[in-house]
Amino acid sequence: MTMAQAKKITLYALTVFVLYTIIQSPDRAADLVQIGFEGISSAAQAVGEFMTALIN
Repeated sequence: MTMAQAKKITLYALTVFVLYTIIQSPDRAADLVQIGFEGISSAAQAVGEFMTALIN
């Protein structure tokens, strides 16, 4: 199995899992997405504060 095939299979499995989760428990899926976006937002804010501290 090549690396490209492994990536394709992994992506397919992840997509099926995400769709299954959304269909089975939309409320829980929405909570997970919100948590993910909050994490990304916090990380971006921390990077911004770090860059500001470097400039000052």
